[in-house]
Amino acid sequence: MRQLSASQLKEWLDDPQRSKPVLLDVREPWEFATCRIAGSISMPMRGIPARHHELGRDREIVMVCHHGARSFQAGMFLEQMGFGAIINLQGGVAAWARDVDPAMPTY
Repeated sequence: MRQLSASQLKEWLDDPQRSKPVLLDVREPWEFATCRIAGSISMPMRGIPARHHELGRDREIVMVCHHGARSFQAGMFLEQMGFGAIINLQGGVAAWARDVDPAMPTY
């Protein structure tokens, strides 16, 4: 699984020449309500085994959580389920708030 920094993700999202990845936020609903990266899809980690079929196996999926650990675990599960383009946001939304969007609420 590739790791991507918050700054690298920002560059990707800002590049009109690149297709946008799926931003899969695996945090709990209250965390997602507190702060999120624009365009993210909420799919709490515990629900991924039942809902992974909703995701396109051919899409690049950037896994997002608070600090990067839960998203890494969820990404490993998706890789085991045959997803081939899983990328983990290193440092999660905490890194996004620190490095990209200092106005983002934190917890």
